[in-house]
Amino acid sequence: MKTTTLPEKADKKSPAGADVRFIMDGTTGGMIHSTVPPYQVNKPVVHATVSEFWYVLEGHGEIWRDNGSESNVSTLVPGTSIDIPQGTSFQYRNVSGDDLKFICITMPPWPSDSEATYIKCGKWEPTV
Repeated sequence: MKTTTLPEKADKKSPAGADVRFIMDGTTGGMIHSTVPPYQVNKPVVHATVSEFWYVLEGHGEIWRDNGSESNVSTLVPGTSIDIPQGTSFQYRNVSGDDLKFICITMPPWPSDSEATYIKCGKWEPTV
């Protein structure tokens, strides 16, 4: 059994551009805390083998997701949960002057940053 606390500083940047703090890892998945600074637009990516669940804690953002048969933009505000199934192209941005913060759970565990492939057909022009 594990118990962790949220690190004060980011452990790294995600491939898309968010500040990431590692919270928990295990044999079936992992959990991180992500922060997107005000007005940042992250890079569009697709994951090869992992799916994600997000839960928004603070801020106001948007996420574009495209699974090949459906494409949409969803609003990210506190209390919102979303899924990003494996193979779904996605891009997200902070549309406010406050940090956008969310919890992200990956299944299976995140293997390495080569998991994410940058794509050219995102919804918005990245700022990172």
